[in-house]
Amino acid sequence: MTRFDADTPTDRRKLFADAVTAHRTRGSSFLTIEAAPPESPAFDPDGDDEEEQDEPQPWLQFAEKTFNLDVTDAELDSVKSLVDEFPEFRIDDLESPETAEGTNVRITARSDANRLADFADRVFREVYEREEEYRAWVVAV
Repeated sequence: MTRFDADTPTDRRKLFADAVTAHRTRGSSFLTIEAAPPESPAFDPDGDDEEEQDEPQPWLQFAEKTFNLDVTDAELDSVKSLVDEFPEFRIDDLESPETAEGTNVRITARSDANRLADFADRVFREVYEREEEYRAWVVAV
């Protein structure tokens, strides 16, 4: 792979598909995709924007045939709805430790790189509610 970030739907899906292909070719343990924080509408002189940027940003991992992601309770409903649109995918495990504020979701996804890339992009857009032109990085392959 020669590029590791993209900010348009077409470029992100191509990036994600290339990352899946590289992951499979290299036999790496996993690949990780992260989304940039949402753009701040304006500078906040009181520093409130810093709190938003300190919050963990959404991520998605893929290993062999499994997606792994953390979600809030509201995001979990969106994940379930999205998985319903991909008949070849299924939620295999939901783990909600008492010490965590969300749920770790594992999704078996047996498909080609392009279909996996489409799903990954839709997770960021529909589950994590990123804008159309959000920036994503492949941070590990």
